Amino acid sequence: MTTTVAAPWTYALQLPQDPRAPGIARHILRAVLHAHHLATLVETAELLASELVTNAFRHTDGPYGLRLRAPEVGRVRLGVWDTSPDIPPPFAGLPHRPAPDAERGRGLCLVAHCADAWGATALPQGGKLLWVELGGAR
Repeated sequence: MTTTVAAPWTYALQLPQDPRAPGIARHILRAVLHAHHLATLVETAELLASELVTNAFRHTDGPYGLRLRAPEVGRVRLGVWDTSPDIPPPFAGLPHRPAPDAERGRGLCLVAHCADAWGATALPQGGKLLWVELGGAR
């Protein structure tokens, strides 16, 4: 008898202020997607999670975390929460292209370009959740 886990499922990982945390988050993400037969999403999901988790590490002094869930079969929503209330521009409205000589701002535009859907939620206890979805059209 084979046991299968169908959508919806959820995983949450709280991360410390440690430069190794983004790599740990990518490792966990990869393992979860493979376990749920979503290996085709790994490359893009890792890119997006890496950008969001690294930004949380860089731009907040408090805790932050990665949340993974399957809103439906074949899709994954990954979210990164942190204690900063500031929602970055691609998530606060339409993504804009940074100036050619800009030293920052490309990563979140990449997120907006690669994700099937994205958004932000202000958290009632403070901070925010930035999320992206992958898995094709709904």
